[in-house]
Amino acid sequence: MKKILPFFSYLFHPIFIPLLGAIFYVLLEEKYFNLPQYIILFLQIIIITFLLPIAFFYLLRTFGKIETMMLSNISQRKIPLLLQIMLFAVLIEKSITIDRFQNLYFFFVGGLLSTIFAFLLLYAKFKASIHMIGISSLTVFIIGLSIHNQINTINTVTFFVMMNGLVASSRIVMKAHSNKELLVGFLSGVIPQSALLYFWL
Repeated sequence: MKKILPFFSYLFHPIFIPLLGAIFYVLLEEKYFNLPQYIILFLQIIIITFLLPIAFFYLLRTFGKIETMMLSNISQRKIPLLLQIMLFAVLIEKSITIDRFQNLYFFFVGGLLSTIFAFLLLYAKFKASIHMIGISSLTVFIIGLSIHNQINTINTVTFFVMMNGLVASSRIVMKAHSNKELLVGFLSGVIPQSALLYFWL
């Protein structure tokens, strides 16, 4: 089992969470857009939250600022998290606006707030689990979409609740985080998303 668990850290790496959120938004949201609108939406998210971070990762690794995408060292987390904050802000301001994709907008606002909190914790020498922030945020968002659109997604929600546990276990097995860091990461993802449900449920 210890050999299998690290797989979940890679499968639900934080870099995939924005795209997964958009996919579930499209699958569960009651609003329907035409194909070009969907293509533009996914292209924007892939470019801003996936391709650009990867490009910056290789740039930072070239200059010796970071070693791996798991960002295990506190000092190596500041630049990537600051970059994510800026990219999320651009996405919210220019692409996923409240008037076009309301529910998805609040998902990204929650992600932005969680990232800011994780960034600030670095100055207290505390390394909140970004993996737990990502998977817990996505889980709450899926629950919110289910309630908002009155869709029975109990199997999907159950699956992602289990994934929260498996991701947490994988981080422990990989010796990437303590239990406290995992808990703070989990709460950092859940609380902003849960609070923002008030504005779109």
